[in-house]
Amino acid sequence: MTVPLSILDLAHVNEGMTVRDSLDASVALARTAEASGYRRVWYAEHHNMATIASSATSVLIAHIAAHTERIRLGSGGVMLPNHSPLTIAEQFGTLETLHPGRIDLGLGRAPGSDRNTMRALRRDVTSADAFPNDVVELQGYLTGHSKIIGVDAIPGKDTNVPLYILGSSLFGAQLAAKLGLPYSFASHFAPAALEQAVAVYRAEFQPSEWLSEPYVIAGVNVAVAKTSAEAQEQLHVARRRMAAQLLGRGRTLTPEEAEAALESPAGQHVAQMAVYTGAGAPEEVVEYLDWFAGHSRADELIVVHQTGTLEARLRSVELLAEAAGLPQ
Repeated sequence: MTVPLSILDLAHVNEGMTVRDSLDASVALARTAEASGYRRVWYAEHHNMATIASSATSVLIAHIAAHTERIRLGSGGVMLPNHSPLTIAEQFGTLETLHPGRIDLGLGRAPGSDRNTMRALRRDVTSADAFPNDVVELQGYLTGHSKIIGVDAIPGKDTNVPLYILGSSLFGAQLAAKLGLPYSFASHFAPAALEQAVAVYRAEFQPSEWLSEPYVIAGVNVAVAKTSAEAQEQLHVARRRMAAQLLGRGRTLTPEEAEAALESPAGQHVAQMAVYTGAGAPEEVVEYLDWFAGHSRADELIVVHQTGTLEARLRSVELLAEAAGLPQ
């Protein structure tokens, strides 16, 4: 591989799993990623979703960090408009204090939820408008240069937790460029604006004390198995599950209904979201990722291992690392 590889763990609660099963699976995934040479593992904030267990992102990161030794861990991302910048500075300042040099703070402005859940979070529909100012305020707490007189993040002050701007549109690209921060594009589920957003970010980037040159992380789906046929089957199971989740709206579908979901508008939507997917034997996926790294102009790839079972996911993690020659 020409660029480093990282992992986005969606903390799925699959059919037949409990939430605790999902959290245990995230520990197993991070430990496997660490042993296999991946650079970092990130977790995304979602709310009111029965199939995702990463809603309390900082708590999950703390748990994973206590069960690993050196791999970087972070948010991909924290939806900052759901929180006060001071609270997030304190949470991630605590994580950095406990696990120095291992914590990343990726920030997004999407709700990570529906409108009813937004109200339950006490979030106003205009909260996202304050995102740029909130990022600057948060950065001030973490660097010891608070923007609010007499208010410091304890823990948090002077921890300098690295910030990453996440996005799927030009807005995040422009903000990351203006602030001189790394930019992570969600091309694993929102591929449409990838090329334009990266081009804007690189063209408009302003060097800062944190970053002298643009740094792009791009998301991409993978399914790796010993044979191409096995990988395609794992990917099929994962996409069927995603389509069923979109179509079922909380109701468990029968196997026949789940298969039919793939041909439904929900299934077509899943296929469109996952345009950037490498599935196959290890060498095939590495070849695809090399192409994608060039296509996306990425400095790092963050992969989502799309498989039907935890066992297959862990094997996918190991096979890709081995084929990509990741440092052990």
